[in-house]
Formats: sequence, C-alpha cells, structure tokens
Amino acid sequence: MLEILNKELKSYFHSSASYIFLFVFLIISGIFFTLSNLIPGNGLYPNLLYAMIFVFLFLVPILTMKTIASETHEKTDQLLLTTPLRIWEIVLGKFLAAAAVFLLAVVITFVYPIILKSFGSIPLGETIGAYIGFVLIGLCFISIGIFVSALTENQVTAAIGTFGALFIIWILDWIGSGLPTSITSGVIFAVVLVVLISLFLYYNTQNVYVSISTGILGSLIVLIIYLKNKNLYDGFIAKFVSWFSLMKRYEPFNMGMLSASSIAYYISFSIFFILLTINIIDKRRWN
Repeated sequence: MLEILNKELKSYFHSSASYIFLFVFLIISGIFFTLSNLIPGNGLYPNLLYAMIFVFLFLVPILTMKTIASETHEKTDQLLLTTPLRIWEIVLGKFLAAAAVFLLAVVITFVYPIILKSFGSIPLGETIGAYIGFVLIGLCFISIGIFVSALTENQVTAAIGTFGALFIIWILDWIGSGLPTSITSGVIFAVVLVVLISLFLYYNTQNVYVSISTGILGSLIVLIIYLKNKNLYDGFIAKFVSWFSLMKRYEPFNMGMLSASSIAYYISFSIFFILLTINIIDKRRWN
C-alpha cells in the first residue's frame, strides 16, 4: 500500500491536478476569508468552511478523476492487478494519496483563524468542530470520486459523474422535502428498496437463491411492519433520504459539537464507497 501511496503522491505533484486543486481551493478560500471575515472583522470562521463545502463539489472531481480512470484507459491497471499487491491496498493507497493532497490544503488554511485570533477572539470550539466535520465530509467526497473513477476509463466522464453525485448529495435535503409523505408511498418505496437490495446481492454473489430469499424475507418484514403499525411508513421516504444526508450531519460540527454518531457515519460512508470500489475492480480483474 505504501508503494501505491508514494506512486500516487508523485503522480499528483508531477501533474497539474494537485496544483490546480490547491491553487483554486486557496484562492477561493482566501477571497471568502477576506470578504466575510477579514474586512468586516467577523470572527465567525466556521461559516467560511461551510461555504467551502460547496466549492468542493467542483474541486473534488479534479482531484479524483484520474485515480483509477487513467489506469484503466492506459491499461496500466493490468500491471497493478498482476503485482503481489492486493486490491484493497491499491484502492486504499489511491484514496490516502488524494486525502493527503486535500489535507495539505486544509492545513494551509489554519493560517486564517490564526490571523483572526491576532485581531481579537474567535469561537475556538466551533472552529475546531467545523474543521473536524470539514475533513470528514471531504474524505466522504473523495471516496465517492474514486468510486466514480473506477466506473469509467474516461477522466472527463469521471469528473462529470463525480460532480453530479456530489451535487445530488448537496441538494438531498431539498429533494427529501419535496417527496411524497403518504403511507402508501412509503410502503411502495420500502418494497422498491427490498428489490434493489436483492438485485445488488445477485450482482455480487451471482446466486439467485440468495437474491430471491432476501427479496421474500424483506417483503415479509415490510408486510409485518405495515400490519403492526402502518404509521411507521408515514413520511418514510423523506426520513430515509434525510438519513443519508451528509450536509445535515455536518450541522452539529458547525456549532462546535462533536457528534459521535455523525463521526461514525462519515467514516462508515467513506469505507462503504472504498469497499464498492474494491468490488468493482475485483470483478473487472476476473472478467
């Protein structure tokens, strides 16, 4: 894994990707800092980090688009897959390299609250909490970008796909507020989820019996819940969408509160997409 990490870091700093990422990130954050904090003398620094999450929708695709897509396009992925390295080491090495470039940009921004502190007081707890949440949500975005990069061999397609996925995550709460809330729609959505889970299991196991058994069991659970307390399906779609919202889970950090459940969720989210990427590359390897 260390070999891949070292190789990827050299690749980043021998190409324009990391420099574009760092340059744009620091320029935009510097402008935001000057206009929202420095000139008006505003010490609420966490608001800047919240605004920078939106900028990340455009920057993360630049950082992750080449991680796996370029290897697939140039056929160098075959060389990697025939080395003694395991697939999880390859994927994790690429993820850590992208994360290292991201963290470098974050560390440089530490100068902003230091400047504010020299002029007066800043909400230290909120600032530390916002930084922790900012790093965690950034790692989630990177894991999505690497996953999308594994789906294609075209870097531009990977960049556009990553931006699309991140943009949907950004507006997920708004989408959830416009979804139907009736009990009937909740039941239908639950059944659709069962079908999707069954299809996902079949795709990964190629075992029709496991897939069908999961579908039947899931359908029975949906039916039992409906018979016992159908009101649980009231607003179920909106609740489900809200549970997946990365932005809503960032709010406690922005107020200086370290939410253990949100930290665990962000870490699990990143691990999940890393595992999905490993699964995709493993299937490609055997095909």
